[in-house]
Amino acid sequence: MEIKEKIDRNNFLKKIGFSGAALFALYTLDSCKNEDVAKPIANANTIDLTNPTFAKLKTSGGFVINNDIVIANNSGTYIAATLTCSHEGRKEITFANNQWLCTAHGAKFDTAGVGLNNEGKGGLKQYKVTVAGNILTIT
Repeated sequence: MEIKEKIDRNNFLKKIGFSGAALFALYTLDSCKNEDVAKPIANANTIDLTNPTFAKLKTSGGFVINNDIVIANNSGTYIAATLTCSHEGRKEITFANNQWLCTAHGAKFDTAGVGLNNEGKGGLKQYKVTVAGNILTIT
């Protein structure tokens, strides 16, 4: 068995022609993008409100998570937002006290997704919710 030279990412990129400012740009641009935040829903997300899985939606302030979407009952009106926080891309959005909250770093958003503190300044992706009988549709 022969020993192969270990090479780190920086040295590898230097060997293929990246150096100095190009490496800096590559690292900073790549590390800042968050592909999970604010992706549109490919197909409508439909929920049968009579299904016991979604029983928490019958109570004002109750919320459920379905397909990376947080659906909440906000004083009788259904609202929906992405599970992914805009602050650091963590999937930890919940709903309490008429606000969207990220349990990871304390980001807070109003029910329209507008940030209420520094961690929430990036806003939160909201979805349109319609109800027809017992069927809730998120688009």
